[in-house]
Amino acid sequence: MTEQAKVPSIRFAGFTDPWEQRKLGEIASFSKGSGYSKADIRESGIPLFLYGRMYTQYETRVDSVDTFAAPRPGTLYSKGTEIVVPASGESAEDIARASAITREGIALGGDLNVVYPQRMVTPLFLAYGLSHGSSQKLLAQKAQGKTVVHIHASDLKGLGIAFPDVTEQQAIGTFFSSLDDLITLHQRKYDKLVIFKKTMLEKMFPKDGESVPEIRFAGFTDPWEQRKLGEFSKKNTIKNANGALSETFTNSAEQGVISQLDYFDHDITNDANISGYYVVQPDDFVYNPRISATAPCGPINRNRLNRAGVMSPLYTVFSVDASMDKTYLEHYFKTSRWHDFMFLEGNTGARSDRFSISDATLFEMPIWCPEISEQIAMAKQLETTETLITLHQRKLELLRNIKKSLLDKMFV
Repeated sequence: MTEQAKVPSIRFAGFTDPWEQRKLGEIASFSKGSGYSKADIRESGIPLFLYGRMYTQYETRVDSVDTFAAPRPGTLYSKGTEIVVPASGESAEDIARASAITREGIALGGDLNVVYPQRMVTPLFLAYGLSHGSSQKLLAQKAQGKTVVHIHASDLKGLGIAFPDVTEQQAIGTFFSSLDDLITLHQRKYDKLVIFKKTMLEKMFPKDGESVPEIRFAGFTDPWEQRKLGEFSKKNTIKNANGALSETFTNSAEQGVISQLDYFDHDITNDANISGYYVVQPDDFVYNPRISATAPCGPINRNRLNRAGVMSPLYTVFSVDASMDKTYLEHYFKTSRWHDFMFLEGNTGARSDRFSISDATLFEMPIWCPEISEQIAMAKQLETTETLITLHQRKLELLRNIKKSLLDKMFV
């Protein structure tokens, strides 16, 4: 390696010395976790770290655990100065990761490679270095196996590691640890908002056999009524004559109504085939009979694209009149309130998890409706919550992208 290649592209001010390159086996000693498994977990006892946590709840820095076990002879306890690498996993990418255990006295379970770096390398810096960038790719290449892949201590010993002096390592480790704390903070806020929204969707609509919901805004006391979908909506039968509209929409279970142009490099429907497609205006609703009625966001979605397009005649497009708030109805279709109707009326096809109903039956669907002012109040609250969820989701994506970019540029 040239001297230029021995430094990362981004460094903290004051650090100019080249990084050193060594084999991991030259700067660390190795051990193996003891034979604890998921079956050994108890409500109390000694703190236990299992290798499965590195897949389900991965953290680069581990200073606490929420699993416990009964103590047993021969247990390997953490010293707070080691890192752990999974010894087995489902894929090479999954297994190529490391966590620094920063608390002593944690039992280290089976299927863990335990690495004790010498004082020239800090555990947190080494954990970040092994879990990202070129070192992670080299670690993944050493994984052996097909159905289940394995990494042994002998594989780790031959791994090339580049590192600066300890002071720079500590600065890098502290920086990324703080960034991880910020990501965790936004993740918790996001998770709480998602749970809050789910709770609101369950409690702001009447339960079976009741005419009012469990939670209402102050000032609303009138009982709700059930109206058939067809009483306030109308099927759209306007077709795309002569290919006047060429942007083709589809109804995704995960994303709702989307434009094919937004998800593909071209519109996958030929202009010659869309003259018979139904026109979809902004705020129209689309029923997708090809999506399971148990799909998380449901087969009925609202066109929020703020532009018109065309939809395959395999879908049912309908508009809603002014007696129903469109945003309220959109959130209503995100609840499970209408699923019973779908299951009761749906015709089970070749696949037992697929349901569809005719248009005539669809418009017989009963919908719980409060007065329009209460609909608007509910819709406003749910929209505010959804906006906050989106905000924290975007912050999470931004922070993760920043972290990934910096990891690529701050390690050799």
